[in-house]
Amino acid sequence: MSNEYRHSTYVEIMDTTLRDGEQTPGVAYTPVEKLQIAQLLLSKLRVDRLEAGSARVSAGEQEAVTRIAAWADKHGFLRRLEILGFVDDGKSVDWICETGCKTVNLLVKGSEKHCRIQLRKTPEEHFRQVGENIAYATRKGLEVNVYLEDWSNGMRDSFQYVHAFMTFLRDFPVTRLMLPDTLGILNPVLTARYFDWIYAAFPQARLDFHAHNDYGLATANSLAAVKAGVNGIHTTINGLGERAGNQSLCEIAAVIHDMTGRKTHLAERQLQYAATLLQTISGKRNSANTPIVGSDVFTQTCGVHADGDKKGDLYANKLLPERFRRKRVYALGKLSGKASLEKNLDEMGLELDMALHSKVLQEIVRLGDKKKNVTPADLPFIISDVLRTPFTDKVKFIDYQIITSSSKTPWASVTISYNGETVKNESHGDGGYDAFVKAVRKCMKSFDFHLPRLLDYEVHIPPGGKTDALVETTITWENEPEPLRTIGIDSDQTAAAIEATLKMLNLTVSKPNGQT
Repeated sequence: MSNEYRHSTYVEIMDTTLRDGEQTPGVAYTPVEKLQIAQLLLSKLRVDRLEAGSARVSAGEQEAVTRIAAWADKHGFLRRLEILGFVDDGKSVDWICETGCKTVNLLVKGSEKHCRIQLRKTPEEHFRQVGENIAYATRKGLEVNVYLEDWSNGMRDSFQYVHAFMTFLRDFPVTRLMLPDTLGILNPVLTARYFDWIYAAFPQARLDFHAHNDYGLATANSLAAVKAGVNGIHTTINGLGERAGNQSLCEIAAVIHDMTGRKTHLAERQLQYAATLLQTISGKRNSANTPIVGSDVFTQTCGVHADGDKKGDLYANKLLPERFRRKRVYALGKLSGKASLEKNLDEMGLELDMALHSKVLQEIVRLGDKKKNVTPADLPFIISDVLRTPFTDKVKFIDYQIITSSSKTPWASVTISYNGETVKNESHGDGGYDAFVKAVRKCMKSFDFHLPRLLDYEVHIPPGGKTDALVETTITWENEPEPLRTIGIDSDQTAAAIEATLKMLNLTVSKPNGQT
């Protein structure tokens, strides 16, 4: 008996950033943020389904879900919204109906241990109550999916219970059975084996897999499920979720596209934007080496690799940065070689004779040996230093003042010289540096130069550093095709940020209309 869903060409992506992702410690979205994330996921990333929240959590949750449902209904996405509901005598169903949503993901117990210990019910009692809630949801006009919570432990410890439950559910109008590895205990071999068992017993089942990453195996397990023929995979942006998190949306998208014969409807070129936005909203940063979206993952550090790429892209794989609206970067530091420097010089349109080229490379290696973070933005300054000629600062900060206090809004004044002309402006801001940047923006606008948008601001202070320790401030600015990073170093954090800002201005001011 064939299954029209198993091994179908497309794998459905059900994203639960707004529900399971919000279980990340310290993360809580406002209704406005939830709506923004929902619009991103459905209209830009093109996920197939979106779990927008949990029933009966709070008044704020109900407001957020109601807003999302109204927007989704207007734009044709309403049937792609899903809400987590509970076996609670129909209370969750009524809550979901009030929001305007049309699908409930009913959470039930997928292991006998959870059923008997947490609910203190016999399987028969639990099954009966689940059936009553499904029947009620159907009468209210909702589509029903069922989450078998702790399914992976249930398969390992009480397969007869799982089999009995799924047999029971066949008599009800359940669209999908959603099978979670709730505690992240699976490995790829077990995942494949358990899905084979389920498909053998229930050949017509429409199945989703919901992975957790406790052992770092979420993507490997999701890949095994996809290869086993599963219909849908659950994800969160940046792998957000409690403990070690959930299946990362960005990772599984690339894995499905590159390592299986199946596809998704996801827009790969929006993944980096989504990852960056969620970092900002959630306050949870990705590590620099996070696959696909980490700041370092398309950076070659070794000079040998740069040489191989120059001669024939020998160190490239299917994960080309252009797929994700990114660009290959060749790091500068003590491991840099001639090819790394040449790649960066080519990007900047600079040519050096052999003698100067060698001296600049020696200086980069020397700085790298001292743990100095060398970026392509530093190259003009390094070249200037090697030549023993000052870098031509078209923009100079003649003077600035920044005042912050507990009783007044931060204020800044700055005097700027550009090509011999001097202007002065002042501004208030949310903080001292914000006020400074706003004042700079006013000054530069008079020169018909528009500051690029600040994307990221990082401060590094040596562990155990004293109050006079050197601070390294790295600022990332919006730039095409790759963001521009500038670094300032000073014992004063604000002064370091100002130095990084000045570098940015002098590197971009020569471009037409100040566009970066």
